[in-house]
Amino acid sequence: MNTPAHDDPGELRYAEYVLGVLEADERAAVEREAASNGAASAAVAFWQRRLLPLAEAVPPESPPARLWQRIRAALEFDAPAPLSKPGLWENLRLWHWLTLGSGALLAAACAALIFIAVGRPPAPAIPYMAATIAEHNGQVGWTATMDIGKSRMIVVPAMPQAIPAGRSPELWLIPHGGRPIAVGLISAQSPITLDLSAGLVARLGPTARLAVSIEPHGGSPTGQPTGPVIAAGAIGAAAGPATAMHLVRSARRPA
Repeated sequence: MNTPAHDDPGELRYAEYVLGVLEADERAAVEREAASNGAASAAVAFWQRRLLPLAEAVPPESPPARLWQRIRAALEFDAPAPLSKPGLWENLRLWHWLTLGSGALLAAACAALIFIAVGRPPAPAIPYMAATIAEHNGQVGWTATMDIGKSRMIVVPAMPQAIPAGRSPELWLIPHGGRPIAVGLISAQSPITLDLSAGLVARLGPTARLAVSIEPHGGSPTGQPTGPVIAAGAIGAAAGPATAMHLVRSARRPA
């Protein structure tokens, strides 16, 4: 092989790099040099062109099976595990108690969730409700629209009404088979928004009714209706805010 430009022993280490016979530190040094030095990179490329094609003419050779057996024996791959006292992670009794503890913790968490779910009044699944509160003569006195998600009710008078001096209209929720529950004072002249407690929201639904009574100024002193009930109406589901607004506008049209 005529390679006069690469007869320098220092240059032959690039050939040794290509052949893979250098030690790890020498190989790393050649790689650093080739990455920063154009001449070193060209020398490595030269030896790759000259030597790598020679490897293609060498037929592949499979090592004998006994060689792999000697390697495994030297590395003690097949040696039996030493008998020793089980450590922390192999302690079956420990894992048994951990399993029992985890089960008890899970059971306690489930019990807490069940307690919360049972103790809390279930909220209606219908997002919007509406009620037409009619007077005894059939004329609409108020409309009420309920936004369950925001826990609020908007009560709108159908038309201005005359309320005796010193008296106020009060709205009541009457659950099926239950006593009236005060919702709040309303107006006979203008719309009003009432915030609903969780207990009230839980009792809204098609089996409940809304009613209006005339009470002393400031509301009933007893927590129950004391004056005449002048209007009442059942609660029904509303498809959404648009339906609720339609009910309000319809109720406010003159009869």
